[in-house]
Amino acid sequence: MKTNMIKKITAGLVMAMGLAVSAYASGGGPAWDKAPNKITDMAALQNGAKTFATYCLGCHGAEYMRYNRLEDIGFTLDQIKTEILKTDAKVGDTMRSVITAKEGKEWFGNPPPDLSVIARSRAGANGTGADYLYTYLRGYYRDPLSPIGFNNIVYVNSGMPHVFWEQQGDRKAIFEEIEVDGNKTHHFKGFEQISPGTMSTEQFDLMVGDLVNYLQWMGEPVQNQRKTMGIFVLIFLAGFIVVAWRLNKTYWKDIK
Repeated sequence: MKTNMIKKITAGLVMAMGLAVSAYASGGGPAWDKAPNKITDMAALQNGAKTFATYCLGCHGAEYMRYNRLEDIGFTLDQIKTEILKTDAKVGDTMRSVITAKEGKEWFGNPPPDLSVIARSRAGANGTGADYLYTYLRGYYRDPLSPIGFNNIVYVNSGMPHVFWEQQGDRKAIFEEIEVDGNKTHHFKGFEQISPGTMSTEQFDLMVGDLVNYLQWMGEPVQNQRKTMGIFVLIFLAGFIVVAWRLNKTYWKDIK
């Protein structure tokens, strides 16, 4: 009886997941672009940290990260004070946003989320959290019907303004109407540049990629050490298996 119930529940979950994926596909949701993986590139992480301090900390906080932790990616304390700190905070303080949660709710409808672990929390069927952020931050387009003047192909009607519009320039999204199972939907095809930004597409993608890599690192600053330690543990275990096998063979050789 219990086995049949478990099978029915499992089948229902599988069907629900299939319907969700089908609904997403029929709605024309874009696939996430693959974010560049430069989590061990100190220069890229430093560039991302500077972009984060300049463009993100005004509204978002990272309250699980202290400024002096940036020494792990090559900053000196003097560099943190001159290149990262934009307020009267101390190097030992956590990264708090300039605005309060109340102000964020009044201005944007909801308080801007804390970004400490944002890259770890946004993983989905389309890819990693880094892939989501990389696509989202590059997914804005001009929309005169939106209160903020822009919309986003990943997060429709997002309350977050397009903070990089000067660098990326103005774009419009191209949609086509398709019919799926008798229902007409709008399918995203691509972007059309209206006016250029201060950066080329390659330069802008590089800046966003560095920012996303920094956000990914910030979610787990010890991940590089953890991976290195894991390799050494596996090497140790492999060597220990040989020693244990030889010891076992020696111990039992005279026992029949």
